[in-house]
Amino acid sequence: MLIGVVIGICVVLAILGFLLPSLSNRARRGSDRGFSLGQRAGSKAPGPLGRLLGKSFGKSRNAADKSHSAGQRARSKLPL
Repeated sequence: MLIGVVIGICVVLAILGFLLPSLSNRARRGSDRGFSLGQRAGSKAPGPLGRLLGKSFGKSRNAADKSHSAGQRARSKLPL
């Protein structure tokens, strides 16, 4: 379920980055805020579970940021 949510966020950010590059930064910051809260809360779990949860939210945040920047790069390459 969480994987589907992360994929959905990445797709939405890529589309927003392509269609509305200047306005999509707010959505990216909002998703970053949510992932960083999850990363901080997950890393407080004891032992290896804490490292695993913190790392998974960090990787999700990186994936969302990369999809957003890919949408913006694709938009900048359009001959408009």
